[in-house]
Amino acid sequence: MQYLADLHLHSKYSRAVSPKMTLPVMAQFARQKGLDILSASDFTHPVWFKEISAQLEEVGQGVYRLRDKQQETRDKDVLFLLSTEISSIYKQGNKLRRIHNLVFLPSLEAVERLNKELISRGCNLNADGRPIIGLSSRDLLELILGIDERSLLIPCHVWTPHFGVYGSKSGFDSLTEAFGDLAKYVYGIETGISSDPEMNWRIEELKNRSILSFSDAHSPANMGREAAAFELEKLSFENIRQAIMRKGEEKNKVAYTIEFYPEEGKYHFSGHRSCGVSFTPDEVLEKGNICPVCHREFTEGVAVRIEQLAGKDYAKEYKEKLSDTKIMWYTDASKNHPPYVKLVRLEQVIAAGFGTTPNTIKVKSLYAEMCKSLDSEINILLKTPLNEVGKIAGEKVVEALRRVRGGKIKLDAGYDGTYGVVKIFSDEEKKDLKSTAKDASQMSLDL
Repeated sequence: MQYLADLHLHSKYSRAVSPKMTLPVMAQFARQKGLDILSASDFTHPVWFKEISAQLEEVGQGVYRLRDKQQETRDKDVLFLLSTEISSIYKQGNKLRRIHNLVFLPSLEAVERLNKELISRGCNLNADGRPIIGLSSRDLLELILGIDERSLLIPCHVWTPHFGVYGSKSGFDSLTEAFGDLAKYVYGIETGISSDPEMNWRIEELKNRSILSFSDAHSPANMGREAAAFELEKLSFENIRQAIMRKGEEKNKVAYTIEFYPEEGKYHFSGHRSCGVSFTPDEVLEKGNICPVCHREFTEGVAVRIEQLAGKDYAKEYKEKLSDTKIMWYTDASKNHPPYVKLVRLEQVIAAGFGTTPNTIKVKSLYAEMCKSLDSEINILLKTPLNEVGKIAGEKVVEALRRVRGGKIKLDAGYDGTYGVVKIFSDEEKKDLKSTAKDASQMSLDL
């Protein structure tokens, strides 16, 4: 059976996170979005851990659900895994390293033991839901494996300049350099929203490792913007672990991943936000990595960093899957990795069709209606026939969705902490949309 999972989230106890990120609200949004499994997140924070322990009950090995018996129906339960992000800041090789890792544990008891071990090592777990610790990535991995051999560590948003294991500012050139003798126990990486699987296929040491994608959401609206679909013989922590480890792939495997367009990510190109300057990898190669405005070094982009560490280009295939929906899937021709699809959030699609912004009442109202009538956001983006979408949303939203599914959009790439911009319609088309909306509004007033 297939389960769609977002296993990198944050609770309201992490910095710069929405107060709405509580377990019940996360579950509510997961149902709307079409997610089956979430990260319980931030389990090192003492108050949040108490909430997790009180609000969740185990329903299978290492799999949890809300205790609330008033949920709609038990078959619609959103399930939780115990995973969290930990920030390691330490010195290695005469360089300051700042690496973020996802830690997966199989039980609340294992979480409790890890938290006690971190406190005994002087870690302040009260300060933030994503704690900062002085342990190296290697030593953190050794610690969790000593607590429970079924534990997993996945380096997250691996290309982010300041906090990724491959990051240009404080990372490494390889997993072996970062994890030493324990690198063989690192079975996968998380791409982060500034890279996609195809970019990671080019890294030789990732050839036989899982390439995973999760949202790193700080608010309910961003949950599921990246996710991984697991094909499992039976739902359990161990079978998800086996899928990530790529053992027994016929029974348990990563079926596909859902991706942000990497150009939307905050660090895709090199540049300076304050100077309003960004360079593509080719421009960096031609002109160098120095800002022409302030004459200081750019914040190096993910696209450039991958060129530094990558081997030859991978052969890839582009194909339409499910002819009635015209989805563009990206497939590794070498068959080393599962396929993936690039999507844009449904609220962005609706807003493009209306010629407005995603935060308007009109957009949010139609979004809720569509998710209720057509099952879920991800179902609409991936599977719902366009004629069914049109009955509720109208032809402009259908056209926006058609373009997103086919990859026929334009993007201004993000850089130096600034998100990229998706352009589903051209500026001229946007003017027409606004004019049409204005005319329709005036007609309504006249009537």
